[in-house]
Amino acid sequence: MLKQYKIRHYNFKLVFYVIALAVIGIVAVGSAEPDLQGRQIAGFAFGLFLMLVISLFDYSVILNLYWVMYVVNVALLVLVIAMGKTANNAQRWLEIAGIRFQPSELAKILLILFFAQLILKHQEKLNTFKYIACSAVLFAIPAALVYEQPDLSTTIIICLIFCVIMFIGGLSWKVIGGILAVVIPAFLIFMYLVLQPDQKLISEDHMYQLNRVISFFNKEDFANSLGYQQEYSVMAIGSGQLHGKGYKNNQISSVKNANFIAEQQTDFIFAVIGEEFGFVGTCAVIVLVLLISVECLLTARRAKDIAGAIIAAGVGAMIGFQAFINIGVVTYLLPNTGLPLPFVSYGLTSLVSSFIGIGFVLNVGLQCREK
Repeated sequence: MLKQYKIRHYNFKLVFYVIALAVIGIVAVGSAEPDLQGRQIAGFAFGLFLMLVISLFDYSVILNLYWVMYVVNVALLVLVIAMGKTANNAQRWLEIAGIRFQPSELAKILLILFFAQLILKHQEKLNTFKYIACSAVLFAIPAALVYEQPDLSTTIIICLIFCVIMFIGGLSWKVIGGILAVVIPAFLIFMYLVLQPDQKLISEDHMYQLNRVISFFNKEDFANSLGYQQEYSVMAIGSGQLHGKGYKNNQISSVKNANFIAEQQTDFIFAVIGEEFGFVGTCAVIVLVLLISVECLLTARRAKDIAGAIIAAGVGAMIGFQAFINIGVVTYLLPNTGLPLPFVSYGLTSLVSSFIGIGFVLNVGLQCREK
């Protein structure tokens, strides 16, 4: 599994960007919830170790276990439904041998690896109806299990990742156009139906997430309820101005210190950075996320095969989309979906999974084609 690599192919720039972003996360978590900073540092160290180890293993060999990955992925998600731990009206966590983790975060990486090998083996059939239908079913099973937790935000992310995977895999523009011609009208009809007062399409278990979306478009009817966190978040970011109020400041006017934002160490960590480090701090986070995503896409262009291209592009899309949605929520540009900011938010499963994904991207880069 280990191969002889040329050191000049190791993407040290990507490693630097990832470490810099994760360090910002450690600093921000230390301000938002000081008791959790030690665990964030431990997650960073473990994730960094896994990233470096995985980066030296031949991904082509690991991908031979793609069906094992798929079965394990589905099994873990089923276990979450059957015996998962519940918190904040969601059943998303498993505890095995004293270790608590969130399988839906691992599902993103496992799906990327699975479809990378599946498409590599059947690329010539990619644009056939049978293959597209089979791929959709194989994707829909874990996606439905994630949605049932309920976890709408992660379901959206893995749907976007799947679209990127199929596009990078070589899906025809004609097929893409045909699918969009069906999906877009169907989605609009679905949204119209679920927004009706007596709708029966969405169960009570998922109504809270639906109300988050409705409240975004009807802010007057939901004032001081579902949208208040985003309003306070915007206030916190704006109050930081150019350079911020300072790290762990004790100003009375601090939105963070007044605990106006719930879960500020996770979903709303960007607001903490905005208040304490200002426009400069938030720009640093956005630029680092952008650089990481771009490096992943550049690695995908130079990959030795389609599987490597899918892995690199899939991980880049995962980080980019997730950051875009998280920052969009915190700045009140998107409905509140409850999604962590990659490498920054507190959440050890998310942090370690992101490092694992980057480890595979680094290995793809080590085996890239010569320029």
